[in-house]
Amino acid sequence: MNKLLVIAAIPNTLRAFLLPFAEHFRARGWRVDAMAKGVSTDPECLQAFDRVWDVDLCRSPLDPRNLLIAPSQIQDIVVREKYDIVHVHMAVAGFVTRYALRNAIKQGSPKVIYTAHGFNFYRGGPPLHNAIFLTLEKLAGQWTDYLVVMNSEDESAAKRHHILPPQRVRYMPGIGVDINHYGRDGVTDADVWRVRQEMGLTADTPLFLSIAEFTPRKRHGDMLKAFARVTKPNACLAFAGEGPLMEEMQKLASQLGIQDRVKFLGFRRDIPTLIRAACATILVSEHEGLPRSILESLSMGVPAIGTDIRGIRDLLLSGCGLLVKLADLEGLAKAMDWILDHPQETQVMGKRGQEAIVAYDLQHILKLHESLYAEALGKVNEPVLV
Repeated sequence: MNKLLVIAAIPNTLRAFLLPFAEHFRARGWRVDAMAKGVSTDPECLQAFDRVWDVDLCRSPLDPRNLLIAPSQIQDIVVREKYDIVHVHMAVAGFVTRYALRNAIKQGSPKVIYTAHGFNFYRGGPPLHNAIFLTLEKLAGQWTDYLVVMNSEDESAAKRHHILPPQRVRYMPGIGVDINHYGRDGVTDADVWRVRQEMGLTADTPLFLSIAEFTPRKRHGDMLKAFARVTKPNACLAFAGEGPLMEEMQKLASQLGIQDRVKFLGFRRDIPTLIRAACATILVSEHEGLPRSILESLSMGVPAIGTDIRGIRDLLLSGCGLLVKLADLEGLAKAMDWILDHPQETQVMGKRGQEAIVAYDLQHILKLHESLYAEALGKVNEPVLV
């Protein structure tokens, strides 16, 4: 039996991205375990994985526990359980895990795979910030068997900076989106009408939707300030998500005088319905890997407005939405106005997005992982190029 350990800093990462991978490989006879901080109290993770392990990992790269406590915990469990593959996700967990297993690559077991959900260095980022995180990635690259990247900028950077030999850098188009779950046919008109009634909207009220945690890099303030400039007064902007800046953004909406047209929905489990109820989704982050919310939006046939940065650019450049410059409030407002003024063209964009999303289908991504794991375990003769 092959044994796989999936590691992330927090259970939310496992729930949001990786449960389908556990189900897929367990169905094929693998033992699939998970490790994250507090994972042993998460009901969904307890059900999805064979075993779960708590570890003192923190999302903040400055937390001393990441290097003082977590490495020995990771190393002890990996050595004792004799995993064939350790697959770690996200930057902080990725560095700490590879540091903990830095001798494993010399021994050849387990194979260590790191998926970068967007490098912490990126085009246009602060120079010192970029230099520090590039140095850390190059250091950790010495302790990595395979690096998985999910956008063209990161793939180019990984090869240009020789983080790993090119044949061990793998581009995969994201972590996958279930196009069956995120499909228009799965949401009824009654579902849409229900959420519109909940928000106090009429059937013809244009709705913009943002699905993002309230953190600084998501730049919710830009959306609010741009929305205040939109020329059509009957449009509505809704935010699905939670986070430390939510209360601050609610105050900003009041200061801008748009509080009656802005809805703060909090955490939601009916994202497909919310997307279908919208004329467009919006994501204006400073940096991303390959944003799940835009993948879901395109899968639902709803175009997106996004900042012209890596990841978002990969998804929208082919005409599935509108790109705006980072922090360009006027450009963002004009993009919203364009969506409102061009309903037929917006529908064409949505259909184009549904066609493009096939490459990001979860089933395709699962097959790419099957191929990568087979190669890592020496079960294929030649590398699988994707």
